[in-house]
Amino acid sequence: MLGEYSWLEFGFFFVFVIICLFVDLKVHKEDKPISPKDSLIWSIIWIVSAWLFAAYIGISHGGQGASLFLAAYLLEKSLSIDNLFVFMAVFSAFAIKDEFQFRVLFWGIVLAIILRMIFLAGGKTLIVLFGVYAMIAFGLFVLWTAWKMWQQMNKDEEEIVDYTNHWSVIWTRKIFPVHNKLDGHNFFVRIQEGSQLVRKATPLFLCLVVIGFVDIMFAFDSVPAVLAVTDDVFLIYTSNIFAVLGMRAMFFLLAAAKRFLCHLEKAVILILVYIGLKMLAVAVDMHVHHMLSLTIVGVLLTGGIVASLIWPPKKEEETTPNP
Repeated sequence: MLGEYSWLEFGFFFVFVIICLFVDLKVHKEDKPISPKDSLIWSIIWIVSAWLFAAYIGISHGGQGASLFLAAYLLEKSLSIDNLFVFMAVFSAFAIKDEFQFRVLFWGIVLAIILRMIFLAGGKTLIVLFGVYAMIAFGLFVLWTAWKMWQQMNKDEEEIVDYTNHWSVIWTRKIFPVHNKLDGHNFFVRIQEGSQLVRKATPLFLCLVVIGFVDIMFAFDSVPAVLAVTDDVFLIYTSNIFAVLGMRAMFFLLAAAKRFLCHLEKAVILILVYIGLKMLAVAVDMHVHHMLSLTIVGVLLTGGIVASLIWPPKKEEETTPNP
């Protein structure tokens, strides 16, 4: 299954990932927004780690293995850009505060590590059975999130206190008990109902589930693309995970930029519309090349940044009464 790579190397890789995630969790144990400086540092850490891993492969298995790993990693890195914008829309849809987003994305990454292994084990069979229909459903979901972001763009951000009428709670309550309020950063809470203490999921857990769903849906697109580079399971999985690990730090860089650049949110909405249409294009067997996709996203982001610098938000003029 692993070709020329051993299970011991797979084990060492998992140990390395667990240590890095443990350090990351310890550093960010407090519930507070992630600063741009912190995001940049962790982005560099994950990128350097991936290149060091490529160097190890080159030393132990030859330059071809290292080249294939880097090609798969860079491809997965470029494809993961789409995830960031959908994550942003999901957090907006759930009205999750900045200080709780790290916890959701951290455990979302852990979930992605597990789900991607399962998905990779299923291989192309899952794609053949469900790929087209899943991509169409997901494309419609992304377009819906773009519409919701557009509706909320010119409104003041309001904290949702009661999630009783939230779409996620309405749908999920048919399956298992859900609390209608957030409870700090907790995914589950115990509620006294009569004489019984009932364990319920919080809206934060539902947000985590949607984040995991988003990642696995993008895996429908990214895993087949990486399979075109190499069919070595070890290289595919490790390159996938390194790209996923760096995705969270990139998200907080984008979120920080969005707070300071007034027109960037409009660019994000346009990017979401493009991602949704790209997913729907699968139904008519149209596949957009990843470099063209990356170029379109880059142009839209650059346009949002430039527009924010040329037309900054108007400051409210202080009115002073005439003497």
